[in-house]
Amino acid sequence: MTIKDLEPKNVWAIFHELTQVPRPSKHEEKVQQYLLEWGKKNDVETFMDDTGNIIMRKAATPGYENRRGVIMQGHMDMVPQKNVEVEHDFEKDPIQTQILGDWVGAKGTTLGADNGIGVAIAMAVMQSKELKHGPLEVLITYDEETGMTGAKSLKPNVLKGDIFLNLDSEEEGELCIGCAGGLDGEADFEYTMKDAPAEHITYRIGIKGLHGGHSGMDISQYKANANKILARLLLPLIQKCQAKLVNITGGSLRNAIPFEGEAIILVPKDKETESRQIVETIFDELRFEYQYSDPHGEYTYVKLDKSEASYIDDEVVLRVVRAILACPNGVFKMSDTMPGLTETSTNLAIIRCEDGHIYIRSLMRSAVDSSKAFLAEQMRAVFELAGAKFTTAGGYNGWAPKPDTPIYDVIKDVYKKLFGEDMKVMATHGGLECAILGAKYPNWEMISVGPTIVHPHSPDERVNIKAVANAWKFVVAILEAIPAE
Repeated sequence: MTIKDLEPKNVWAIFHELTQVPRPSKHEEKVQQYLLEWGKKNDVETFMDDTGNIIMRKAATPGYENRRGVIMQGHMDMVPQKNVEVEHDFEKDPIQTQILGDWVGAKGTTLGADNGIGVAIAMAVMQSKELKHGPLEVLITYDEETGMTGAKSLKPNVLKGDIFLNLDSEEEGELCIGCAGGLDGEADFEYTMKDAPAEHITYRIGIKGLHGGHSGMDISQYKANANKILARLLLPLIQKCQAKLVNITGGSLRNAIPFEGEAIILVPKDKETESRQIVETIFDELRFEYQYSDPHGEYTYVKLDKSEASYIDDEVVLRVVRAILACPNGVFKMSDTMPGLTETSTNLAIIRCEDGHIYIRSLMRSAVDSSKAFLAEQMRAVFELAGAKFTTAGGYNGWAPKPDTPIYDVIKDVYKKLFGEDMKVMATHGGLECAILGAKYPNWEMISVGPTIVHPHSPDERVNIKAVANAWKFVVAILEAIPAE
């Protein structure tokens, strides 16, 4: 049995096709072409705007011409994350899906249900000849995951509807009416290389198997951060064993909690035993501290045959390591108005050594713009005191909830009639394109819904099979229930 055999078959068939088309962020050319060809094949008006977004249009069902126009929206790109031992080129290789009981996942990589399953639902609506609905449009944006570039580039007056249905939420039964804004931060430490001393042994500190996850949705689960762990290991090795840092790398995406990392170090021959004892002690501490929240981490300290010729200047390394340890990471503040919702957070996402620079990249999120700005200044203070340059970029505002929006009652009534339960009205700490798009189309009434997806932005990403079927029923019923203008 494959995912094409699951119900509703129209949705899963389209999602399967999407998994076969490489579509990592910043490399959407193949999926853009697929979407254009799909529209032509299915007799759906489909075009690409002058920036790269895909737009589809469909006339109202006879008798529904006076209904308010609906725009269904999702993003075409996916987060490219894989386990270290998996061979996969996200720019060339299809995703290998698998059915795991009640869930669909991928083999060692992200699945792309975020947001491929939402896009598949919207496309299945456009494909169907049987559904009842008013005028429909679909907006499929590009590069959502690394900057919401498609949403930012969409021009006003392109779309005609006034009810905006975002299909990028990740919990069945939740009606999302708000989201956090974001801001990227980058610290830049310059360094020079020094000639490696004699009588040193090369070691690799390796971290893998951590849970990782979405830096918005999962940040409040207090998972381990591979970059923080690397710094925690390096500081005593530098201070007590005079270890030298050759290279350090951790994380891969600003919006994914880093679950892997490594550092290459030089250890004096006479400090080898002591270094092992320090590392094993910290490894034991980590296993104990994260035995419940992140129990599958794998920590290694391996002697390498390779003899390194140079290392990064000690003084710079010490400042880098201390700054990483001091830098805020994780939940900064919980919401005062919505219990259980993270209001403000930061993800210490990426460490890279490149051409004489150590870059440390973070993503700050908040539903409150002033809190996000204050957090950025705290991070600036930490890194500038440590001698780095700190810059911010890519900022976007949050989507402020408006609980009295008329369409909310229609949506909640539809859900109650279908499933016999009340929807949970909430906001998300993740970033949604609603915030950016709503600023360009202030007349829109906006909501976000979707099926249950767990562990997005990590190789453990899963989408619930029953929730997809329910999401399809829900969207179909919403479209039929949209009131007249």
